[in-house]
Amino acid sequence: MDPATIHNRRWSILGVLVVSLLVVVLDNTVLNVALRTIQDDLSATQSELEWAINSYTLVFAGLLFTFGLLGDRFGRRRMLMLGLLLFGIASAVSAYASSPEQLIAARAFMGVGAAAVMPSTLAIITQVFEPEERGRAIGIWVASVGISIVLGPVLGGALLERFWWGSVFLINVPVVLLGLALIAWLVPESRNPSPGRLDPGGVLLSIVGLTLLVYGIIEGGERATVTDPLVWGSTLGGLAVLALFVWYERRSDHPALDVALFRNPVFSASVTTIGLVFFAMLGTFFFMTFYLQIVRGYTPLETGLMFLPFAIAQTAFATFSSTAVQRWGIRAVTATGLTLVAASLVAMGFIDETTPLWYLLAAFFVQGAGIANVMPPATTAVMAAVPREKAGVGSAVNNTMRQVGGALGVAILGAVLSARYRSGVDDAVGVLPEGVRHAAAESLGTTMQAAERAGVVAQVRGPAFDAFLGGVHWVAFLGAAVAALSVLVVAVFLPGRPGRPAPSPPGAPEAPEPQTART
Repeated sequence: MDPATIHNRRWSILGVLVVSLLVVVLDNTVLNVALRTIQDDLSATQSELEWAINSYTLVFAGLLFTFGLLGDRFGRRRMLMLGLLLFGIASAVSAYASSPEQLIAARAFMGVGAAAVMPSTLAIITQVFEPEERGRAIGIWVASVGISIVLGPVLGGALLERFWWGSVFLINVPVVLLGLALIAWLVPESRNPSPGRLDPGGVLLSIVGLTLLVYGIIEGGERATVTDPLVWGSTLGGLAVLALFVWYERRSDHPALDVALFRNPVFSASVTTIGLVFFAMLGTFFFMTFYLQIVRGYTPLETGLMFLPFAIAQTAFATFSSTAVQRWGIRAVTATGLTLVAASLVAMGFIDETTPLWYLLAAFFVQGAGIANVMPPATTAVMAAVPREKAGVGSAVNNTMRQVGGALGVAILGAVLSARYRSGVDDAVGVLPEGVRHAAAESLGTTMQAAERAGVVAQVRGPAFDAFLGGVHWVAFLGAAVAALSVLVVAVFLPGRPGRPAPSPPGAPEAPEPQTART
């Protein structure tokens, strides 16, 4: 495909990539609203339900870097199509799973496909768009991620009102088929023209390290403790293997990841900011979902609709973030966005059972506006620091930090919420039968279920809600502190407003940007 055709089709190509990304990211959240139905239909335990979600996240995060590297070597369009095909097959298998074990395995298989899709989309954007438009394109790409996170519960709730639980997976299949056809027609192939030798040792270390780390984070969140040997053993083991990976890559003459990139303060600060902001955002969604459904009594569909102001704000502001960066600089725009995120979390630290609806919607809108002015500039900075021929690796590092940061947010903030709740609900569960008190104190949901079975809802409801809201306040303020820490990172390491470039001498040719071979 010649460069002129690619240029003319660039926005159509972006639309196809966004649709491919939507179906993958949306599946991170769409399952949540179907869990209760799946539990009844498949007779699944709570642990099996948790792993139906976590098997996807674990495989997805563990293989992101590897598939980014493979895309650079063997072709990003080829890897994108392979990932979508695997994702579609696994979606169909998930829809018709007849046991919890089958569902868990199919979800893990979906994670393999998703890991191939996500880094390819951002890498292709880097190839298709020139620098003057790349920031806007990445802004749209980032906005689609936020929209899909919000639309997951909305779509899942709407489907469950009319169809069986498998519909939340089966809906992926026609989207995947359409996406494959459009990719084959519109998207150009690109790869690293000089990939060098393979680095199987580095790839293996990255897979093992990331998988162990994410597994430890997930287990820590589920068990609400870091003292369990499985939790700290997996987490420390993952960190140790990743440290070995860095050591190995620094001494390799053909590294899978050039760790010298992290010496670039802009690259390192941007990657850190991405991880921290996803820590705060996904941790917030985690506790706000329980607040809206249990404390406020909203249905899954109504809960999803409550997050729409977040999606609207992110869509509206993300596409203009590149213009703001050109005018005020990446430091000012990103710091402003992080300040808005922190302010929204502080606002959530004051919610109670009767908080007005407009207050909640405004907080979600402000948070969406803040994220929209953080993620596009930070992502653009990450991709600008990586040579175009290694765009897949840069995209994989970016997306891995998102996944690890989000998993840490849910695990750590969820553990804090659980600990605060258990310490505040002890007296309330004293009216329950002795044999169920310990299990009932694990979460607000289990407390209310046990109270309903024992016929003491009126006695338990008030103290349990107070304990939960106390935990929510702690978590919101902790998330705000993380966002404030990110402001400090940005202020120290990201560049300020760019100066005007010096005029070129008359007749001097412009320096062309290095081009990547396209086939």
